[in-house]
Amino acid sequence: MTDLGVRAIRQGVRREADRVGAATPPDRDRAVDALRAAAVVGVVLGHWLVTALVSDGRALRTASPLHHMPWLAPVSWMFQTLAVFFLVGGHVATRSHASARARGVPYHRWLTARLSRLFKPVAAVLTLWTVVALALLLSGTEFGTVRTLVKLALSPLWFLVVFAGLTAATPLLTRLNPLWPLAVVLHVDLLRFGLGGPSWLGWVNVAAGWMVPYTLGAAWTRGELERRRAGWALLGAGAAATAALVGWAGYPASMVGVPGEGLSNLDPPTLAVVTFGLAQCGLALLLRERLRHAMRRPLAWAAVALVNLSAMTVFLWHQTALMATTATGLLVGRLPGLHTPPDGLGWVGVRLLWLPVFALALAVCWAAFRSFERSGDGPGRRSRVVRRHRPSDRGTPAGARHV
Repeated sequence: MTDLGVRAIRQGVRREADRVGAATPPDRDRAVDALRAAAVVGVVLGHWLVTALVSDGRALRTASPLHHMPWLAPVSWMFQTLAVFFLVGGHVATRSHASARARGVPYHRWLTARLSRLFKPVAAVLTLWTVVALALLLSGTEFGTVRTLVKLALSPLWFLVVFAGLTAATPLLTRLNPLWPLAVVLHVDLLRFGLGGPSWLGWVNVAAGWMVPYTLGAAWTRGELERRRAGWALLGAGAAATAALVGWAGYPASMVGVPGEGLSNLDPPTLAVVTFGLAQCGLALLLRERLRHAMRRPLAWAAVALVNLSAMTVFLWHQTALMATTATGLLVGRLPGLHTPPDGLGWVGVRLLWLPVFALALAVCWAAFRSFERSGDGPGRRSRVVRRHRPSDRGTPAGARHV
């Protein structure tokens, strides 16, 4: 490509970025969108780095480099960003609900609108994987392999169920102190691990554990977390508690599930992953001003806006992109970093080289299925990330129109 062509592409990208910036409401808190985009990207990269589909003859099984190299556990600390997503989700939902009430919108209409944006993209995932699973079984593929693939493909759906439940409970959670669900998590773990209680008690933490950052988001909406000392308190207390739980209480150091390990911090959530989430939320709150400043740059904001416009598509299809790449690679043979056991640093280095391929496969999925996510806005409507205020929004508090 000539220098002239490269220059034309750069100018086109910059013009598009300037257009997105000009179409963004001036009072929109771009730090909220930046945190949500970072949370989504963190989950995607985390799955791509620690999830391996190992080929054993005709079968595929899941494996993790964290099982073979547990000293890589800090990698999970960087990419386990669900607490930040729930923090932002709680903040946005409580502001949205307050805005709806101020405009006289009934609860059921508000909830239907929010949940439709969550679940419309799910229909495409379920339909495709139903067809794929049936086709694989009819073609003679081993049931274990099909189960592994379907489980990975549909694993993001657990998050949607929990998030939908918390969204539905938003009017009840608007003023709930985060210490209450944190106390529930603490007592559940004391019963499970300290007093030998039944393991099924851990599933109480699926709701209570993620309710902690969600209600922190509500506290953010109430203005209780604006001072920097709130962020420092969450970061310091959360980090210290997590270190104590891992170092002295026997909790796993990895903040994600590791195949083959007896205890997972995530499935179901433990006190350690909740306190770690508190530290993450504190860091996110401390970074708000820097993110607001960074989002003044047109290219940075355009990238964040694009991720937010496609957050559900990216989240739901990133595992499919990983598996599609893995399956296609099998046509060539067992490829290092893709089908081989993740048992050394060599595998990690090669897996990093596969990330752009996964991203390309995800881009194909995005192009094919993004319409399911955008269909929730209705024909002719522009996304709320970039549209300008309508006259009916003039009485709404600044930033309350986040989606």
